[in-house]
Amino acid sequence: MSVQPTTAPIASTSADAPAPPSSGAKPPKSARGRPTDDPDTRWSKTLSYILRHGAAKEGLTLRSDGFVRVEDLMKRPKLKGCDVATLERIVRDNAKQRFSMRTEPTGDGGADELWIRANQGHSVKVESLELKPVKSAEEVPTMVHGTYYRLWPAIEKEGLKVMTRNHIHCAVGLAGDSQVISGMRANCDLFIYLDVPQLLADGVPVYTSTNNVVLTGGIDGVVPPKYFQRVERKNGDVLVPAAA
Repeated sequence: MSVQPTTAPIASTSADAPAPPSSGAKPPKSARGRPTDDPDTRWSKTLSYILRHGAAKEGLTLRSDGFVRVEDLMKRPKLKGCDVATLERIVRDNAKQRFSMRTEPTGDGGADELWIRANQGHSVKVESLELKPVKSAEEVPTMVHGTYYRLWPAIEKEGLKVMTRNHIHCAVGLAGDSQVISGMRANCDLFIYLDVPQLLADGVPVYTSTNNVVLTGGIDGVVPPKYFQRVERKNGDVLVPAAA
């Protein structure tokens, strides 16, 4: 039986707290990312892979809420050389707030243990990810999916698909907007604005995550083009105009 969290996350993104010095440990060759990435970026990409997609392959079992014990995680060969201080810094300072870390009294005799999870982006089933259902369009005035113009011919015909993930990821604005923490890559050059009122009216579930990403599984994993409110390129070209 899973032990439910009993304390608030210890990780934050406060800009006031100075980051402790890096451990300086070089990630192993099996770590994710490019060899030219700085160590923290490679550790972060490795964490994303394990916590979103590869837990089973790494011999880990995600709890129903997506959390895994840090002590178990740190034993994975892909994280060899990464210490807890580095892990805490990555969780705290990640600009997209991809991870949450918290302490829970789940150890021997009720001793505190550290647990960590990815906030969204899973391809594995996670039953209780603390996603908040959107009940009215007023909660999400803007829901935009960032992608690439080269993919538009297929998207125009077939709609947006969850692909290997559980949800289609959207943001509440464009990359660089003050309210946008995550949900869109900075190099996207095509923006598909979705019709939130129509999605909700048709019973298509929409959620927000703890780091303000807007998520939907669509209809059987697809958001059909009829829900595209408007579509425009980064250069300003309008491919689907908003209804008058």
